[in-house]
Amino acid sequence: MSAFVQAAELRSFKLAGQQFGLSSSAIGKTIAKLEDQLGIRLFHRSTRAIRLTPEGEMFLDRCRHILCELEAAEAELAQATAFPRGRLRVGVPFTGELLTPLFAEFTARYPEVELDLDYNDRLVDVIEDGFDAVIRSGEVSDSRLMHVKLGDFTSRMVASPGYIESAGEPRKPADLVNHRLLHHRFYETGKLGSWGPAVPEGTILPVVLSATSLEPLVRLAEAGCGIASLPYFTVAGGLRSGILREVLPGSEKISRALRLLWPRSKTPLPKLSAFVKFMTESMKSALDEGRD
Repeated sequence: MSAFVQAAELRSFKLAGQQFGLSSSAIGKTIAKLEDQLGIRLFHRSTRAIRLTPEGEMFLDRCRHILCELEAAEAELAQATAFPRGRLRVGVPFTGELLTPLFAEFTARYPEVELDLDYNDRLVDVIEDGFDAVIRSGEVSDSRLMHVKLGDFTSRMVASPGYIESAGEPRKPADLVNHRLLHHRFYETGKLGSWGPAVPEGTILPVVLSATSLEPLVRLAEAGCGIASLPYFTVAGGLRSGILREVLPGSEKISRALRLLWPRSKTPLPKLSAFVKFMTESMKSALDEGRD
């Protein structure tokens, strides 16, 4: 039944199989057995896609209700033991030294929780991509999700001392047009990230290089390839050690929120509740350090 619901929602035996660690053929055989048992066809199949039959649509609604009730029953039993355990799949941005120590502390505190960390800088669908929780910046408009703000952060314009020595240091935001700039490009839209309100509106900034992940931009800035505008928590270590220097430190900065999101549920499992509580308590001070 779970395999059927996943295949119906994802419209793919292959994607459904990935949720269970099975092949697409294994999912197909499972659903074929279900169809034989019910005596009806649940899917129209072609070489390119699958789609529900009218009977499949009706059965899907019932299955969702049954599985929700089963999940609630399992959650109630788990709450009775009140001890976090099991696999927890979390979508995480590439954030350098900010999150890794916290995950180490969490696993030490909850040894029976298996953290499955998916590091990426793309905007994932928390529910359809099968995540228990996701950490990301920005606002939340999906009513299917619960969320909590972990803290606020600002960005910093940074470069290596070697780059500043060779190229000179910008004295005002308009000077950036004469420098080698490293940009963050959003995976979903292809648009370049903002350099903040300090840059005059309408200014066309040069693009020497762009990347859809923050981590390589940090390393490229450290290597002297140019100036990058990055969240403080990704460059805090480099600034403290002197590998990086802040450019235009007095410029106006915009504050953004980092949030933890998870699927809405009446009775979240102890492993998720423990993770939400731990991250909420642990991350605020780390983010607030570089907010101003």
